[in-house]
Amino acid sequence: MSTTTTEDLSATTLLRFATAGSVDDGKSTLVGRLLHDSKSVLADQLEAVERVSASRGQDAPDLALLTDGLRAEREQGITIDVAYRYFATPRRRFILADTPGHVQYTRNMVTGASTAELTVILVDARNGVVEQTRRHAAIAALLRVPHVVLAVNKMDLVGYQESVFARIAEEFTAYATELGVPQVTAVPISALAGDNVVEPSATMDWYGGPTVLEHLETVPVSHDLAHCHARLPVQYVIRPQTAEHPDYRGYAGQIAAGTFRVGDEVTVLPSGRTTRISGIDLLGEPVDAAWTTQSVTVLLQDDIDVSRGDLIVPGKDAPATTQDVEATVCHVADQPLTVGHRVLLKHGTRTVKAIVKDIPSRLTLDDLSLHPHPGRLAANDIGRVKIRTAEPLPVDSYADSRRTGSFILIDPSDGTTLTAGMVGESFAAPEPVKDATDDDGWDF
Repeated sequence: MSTTTTEDLSATTLLRFATAGSVDDGKSTLVGRLLHDSKSVLADQLEAVERVSASRGQDAPDLALLTDGLRAEREQGITIDVAYRYFATPRRRFILADTPGHVQYTRNMVTGASTAELTVILVDARNGVVEQTRRHAAIAALLRVPHVVLAVNKMDLVGYQESVFARIAEEFTAYATELGVPQVTAVPISALAGDNVVEPSATMDWYGGPTVLEHLETVPVSHDLAHCHARLPVQYVIRPQTAEHPDYRGYAGQIAAGTFRVGDEVTVLPSGRTTRISGIDLLGEPVDAAWTTQSVTVLLQDDIDVSRGDLIVPGKDAPATTQDVEATVCHVADQPLTVGHRVLLKHGTRTVKAIVKDIPSRLTLDDLSLHPHPGRLAANDIGRVKIRTAEPLPVDSYADSRRTGSFILIDPSDGTTLTAGMVGESFAAPEPVKDATDDDGWDF
């Protein structure tokens, strides 16, 4: 059996990060510059970009074309979909999500940042912090992204003035701090000219901090597997009933958090039945332990009823099951979310019927004030909701687990994703929204 321990994997060489910013702030150019200057672009890709750029009469290759892959993106000069890129330097591997800046596609920023450990938010030095900048900062804080980089772009268009950079950095940092963002690193850059992206700028000698890539390579990313709340959402029950495996019954899924070991006492939720792990199979081989993000099959000591959508957790570290979910949400659909809206709630591998009982507040991005009981959330709104589910759900607080503390609301008529939700309190700094609405009278 494998004897690898979680301590062996406590240090990671992989960073997942996302880029965000308003339209024309230069996100795609920044990503293209990162890829180009870190020598992560294949020769044929660069030749294609140079050819398209030349056909448009441009003297230099348009590096934004390295990420704007959709035809509509190239024609309109905007990013529409999330573009994932994979690259590496000698110091670290990266998974990058280049997210759209247009307010219409804010929902895609939620998708790209939901698994990110760092977010790069771009600001045009000429425009400073705008509403979309605040919205992206709020989403990064809401999704508990631990590191935020403020890239003040197009410094070449403001004469590389330190005062412009300092003013924008101070305004953004103050706003992000109110949201509870734990760390902001501000970097003055010119993505078009390459200043402070990969190589230090020769024209901004007043800046002594790291380049964007240097910060990405050195920012601490901790995955303390030993102290996570162990969670395994059951995706599939394996019951071959063959001559070779007549009595095999395994419960397969990807470990959402923490570590499981053979012999551990576990509880299956929502039933609450307790048993022990008798075996763990990884890639067809038995192992002593398995941890976060590994896809495994768990065998249990007792023959109990376990099906898709159930959650296997440590016996002494089980979340409470509830039919009343309070959460902060980002509404992503064009149709509004209203009180009384009947929806499907997808949590992990489980989908249940639910109803929106109340919308206690909506966040105003300008001053972070709360608009009480708006009655509805429009596209891109951030607010608090109370939801009643038809069946009990074992949910964690999003602050404790980004995987098992999150959910989505789905339109039952056509399967459209309506809302992305985070269970528990919203941001780290503001006081929680208090609401005395009576929860009685529902017949679920």
